[in-house]
Amino acid sequence: MKNNPIKALPSLGQSIWYDNIQRSMLRSGELNRLIQEDDLRGVTTNPAIFQKAIAESNDYDDSLAHLCREFPGQSYEEHFVSLAVEDIQETADILRPVYDRTNGEDGMVSIEVSPLLAYDTDGSIAEGKELFARIGRPNVMIKIPATKAGIPAIEELIASGINVNATLLFSVERYVEVAEAYIRGIRKRYEKGADISRIASVASFFVSRVDAAVDKALTERTSTANSWERTKLDSLAGKVAIANAKIAYLRYQKLFSETSFGELHKAGALNQRLLWASTGSKNPAYSDVLYVQSLIGPDTVNTVPPATYEAFKDHGRAESTLLQGIGYAEDVLNQVAGFDIDIDAITKRLEEEGVAAFAKAYNELLAAIGEKGALLVRNKAS
Repeated sequence: MKNNPIKALPSLGQSIWYDNIQRSMLRSGELNRLIQEDDLRGVTTNPAIFQKAIAESNDYDDSLAHLCREFPGQSYEEHFVSLAVEDIQETADILRPVYDRTNGEDGMVSIEVSPLLAYDTDGSIAEGKELFARIGRPNVMIKIPATKAGIPAIEELIASGINVNATLLFSVERYVEVAEAYIRGIRKRYEKGADISRIASVASFFVSRVDAAVDKALTERTSTANSWERTKLDSLAGKVAIANAKIAYLRYQKLFSETSFGELHKAGALNQRLLWASTGSKNPAYSDVLYVQSLIGPDTVNTVPPATYEAFKDHGRAESTLLQGIGYAEDVLNQVAGFDIDIDAITKRLEEEGVAAFAKAYNELLAAIGEKGALLVRNKAS
């Protein structure tokens, strides 16, 4: 029987989560099969995933029709939250044995606050607390975009005992801010004598989008480069995102070392693990498993979209790679900077574009719910 590389990853310290949700995969037993066959350990969602699931399938028609008939005064957003909560509760229940087996570190499902709140600290806190209470499952993570406004929201939710997935991280500097917010939140609970042993958090560090943006800048720079510079620029293509992630991991090791985090760790606190997100290859010239294969290492999570998941299961290799060449990661970024390519400006733009893309998907989702709901009601009445 062929070895299963996904199932082998936990032995290397990495948990694989599934970056997708669809009601049919919950009801058909597909999610449970992935847990049993592959040792899948979690599920992540975002507005774009829900937009595709609800707008492009019939899985939710019965529930949506019921909401429209029973609660005609509710907004499209309220209808969406009701549908999403049902999926998250069911997913959490399926993953609960994983949560129990891993002592609360894995077995998580993430749901994001409205992306329209990405720059609203108080709104994110309020919605995060409301969602966590409404779902009523211990193995749920509330996703908060790691904008400047999101940093204090992350700290407050952690301090309130709520699991947090800090998302849309592109820069190492912002990652450090997120990790420090988590540590402050944990310390607040510890100092008031509250339990800190079952609060889990991940910092979702986006990968392939960085290469897509930097590779474009490298290509543009070749137009004014000499032959030696063009060779060097070509050699940097597809290298920056992985180097950026490896530098973030070095910061993680320092932030959660025994020197820095030891007291809280001894009191039962979990490390806030780095989660590699956006790990599907966007450039067809690159390996379809590049951003999974290159970032396998201890105390990490990789949330993998379906096509990349199947590709890695088919021809990926389970081997520790995260620490390979990690000492040269800073040099890669320095070389790029030497060509006057501003990584900080690129990652800032990617954060803004990420927030805008999720907001667009969310608004399209609400519009689709309105249109589909009206159609279902009309069809029922006729």
